[in-house]
Amino acid sequence: MSVAVKAVLFDLDGTLIDSAPDLAGAGNELRAARGLEPLPYARFRPLVGTGARGMVKVALDVDPEHPQFIELRDEFLARYEARMTTETALFTAMRPVLDALRARGLPWGIVTNKAQRFTTPLVRALGLDREAATVVSGDTTPHSKPHPAPLLEAARQMNLAPAHCVYVGDDHRDVLAGRAAGMRTVAASWGYLGAGEAIGDWGADHVIDLPEQLLKLPGMA
Repeated sequence: MSVAVKAVLFDLDGTLIDSAPDLAGAGNELRAARGLEPLPYARFRPLVGTGARGMVKVALDVDPEHPQFIELRDEFLARYEARMTTETALFTAMRPVLDALRARGLPWGIVTNKAQRFTTPLVRALGLDREAATVVSGDTTPHSKPHPAPLLEAARQMNLAPAHCVYVGDDHRDVLAGRAAGMRTVAASWGYLGAGEAIGDWGADHVIDLPEQLLKLPGMA
């Protein structure tokens, strides 16, 4: 990080907040409604970053090509919306990081592929709306990650050049979007990570195992 960092942007699910319990819960509600036994939480967690598509696949083994997929996806989303603040919380280790960024005068924001329908009430329920300098949802711009448009919009809202921003995420798409936007990228290994290639192969500028390590990266002082 040769250029001074002037802002930090975070992915939401799996990076800033742990939403997997509620997403997995909605998936198991789908199963319960059909008389099926619940699946272990560990089956759902890695694929949380793939959204409703991934959760429906895990819960009922239904792909987007299935004639009932849209109906099942909408049911999943309705069930998730009804419970999305039940168990979801800020990762405990993120609180001191956010406090440290504020103390250093570094604004931070959120860029997520989660639709605004869910992002706005969730961020508000967690009290993060009072701290975040910007919140860009998956439908704020015409494109979602891995397209760079959401990240560029966040930088625009913060009046900063993308090169002065760092993007932290737990999915390969986050790194692709950050690189395409001209930002420094940090891969968060505590997140959901998906079921694809190893995190070290994503091409991020840095891989960190603990949120506090973000504060020690070059350019963050």
